[in-house]
Amino acid sequence: MTALTPTDDDAAVPSSRAPRQGLWPLLAVHAGLFAGGAVVLSLDPPAQGWGVLVVVAAYVVALLLTTRATGQADLHALAGFLVLVSLFQVLPDWVLADVVGTLAFPDRGGPRFDDVIPLAMMLMWVAPLFIALSLSGGSAARAALLAGLVFAGAEVLAPALGLWEPVGDTTRLLGVAVYVVPAEVALGWAAATAFALVRHRPLAVRAGAALAVSTFYLGALVLAHFVIDVADWTITT
Repeated sequence: MTALTPTDDDAAVPSSRAPRQGLWPLLAVHAGLFAGGAVVLSLDPPAQGWGVLVVVAAYVVALLLTTRATGQADLHALAGFLVLVSLFQVLPDWVLADVVGTLAFPDRGGPRFDDVIPLAMMLMWVAPLFIALSLSGGSAARAALLAGLVFAGAEVLAPALGLWEPVGDTTRLLGVAVYVVPAEVALGWAAATAFALVRHRPLAVRAGAALAVSTFYLGALVLAHFVIDVADWTITT
């Protein structure tokens, strides 16, 4: 897993290549996430929901501690910024579930906001965004492409795992609501670009940028849903 380095043609995330000795600890953290996830998803509710919350929280803590302990300042800063983004990402999901009506989160146990969305979703965005951005080589365009691939895989698996599922009248492909894919591509680009701009700024500025990323993502979701699922594209007189 490499840290992010700037390119001439993309305003992306500045950093250096991750030290080789830091690769294995990072791989171990992500292996632990997948192993822990497999265990808790095999549990029955409500233990499953609580288990998911514990696993994603442990992953975030382990990721921050590992990037710090291995001296990977770029990836540590990236992880910290993505935690802020993930905290705000509950808002777009909440709007889709409670207002737009195109997303549902089955109650598998654990704390939920307004009985609509699990608290665990506030940390669940860190892993896919970290994977996409850390492998992007500093290119916002590559971060967008990788985010699209990572999130598309997650969208395919999520309904079977009982994490979330598309609902309502939306165009589907392999069970995935198509409108979310371009929005998630845009999310990868926005997160990479924002991090490049605010990495060395105070916490309040980074938090504001993280909120801006989530707001941008919400706009991309609504626009994509309108273009793909709502608009008839007819001209009347």
